[in-house]
Amino acid sequence: MDLETMRPNPAWDAPSYEESVETLAALPDSTTYKVWGGDWCKDCRKQLPDFGAALEAAGVPDERIEHYPVEKDDDGSKVGPRVAAYDIELIPTVVVEIDGEEVVRFVEEEDRPIAVWLAERLESHA
Repeated sequence: MDLETMRPNPAWDAPSYEESVETLAALPDSTTYKVWGGDWCKDCRKQLPDFGAALEAAGVPDERIEHYPVEKDDDGSKVGPRVAAYDIELIPTVVVEIDGEEVVRFVEEEDRPIAVWLAERLESHA
């Protein structure tokens, strides 16, 4: 099941994020984006559509973007595919893997948009 919140924001301004898009576009074909989020989650609804638009602008194919829908159980813990395996506690979480190795992880609220935050940390891999 795909996350609706990963649908690219049609109003996203790609030229304002040109450097980030270029970095994401230059990453090797072995790069995978694993995205945990919930369509019910306010932070996900705010952040993931712009990230989806950045990936689209960078030409990242859908097969390199994995969606993991997350729900909350009765005690508020996050549950869903691979939540335990990747120790997901907050959403959105984006794990970037290159050649199957985790190289960077964005968790919920950093000080910049997801694409910018990740691109800054992935420049050396591009």
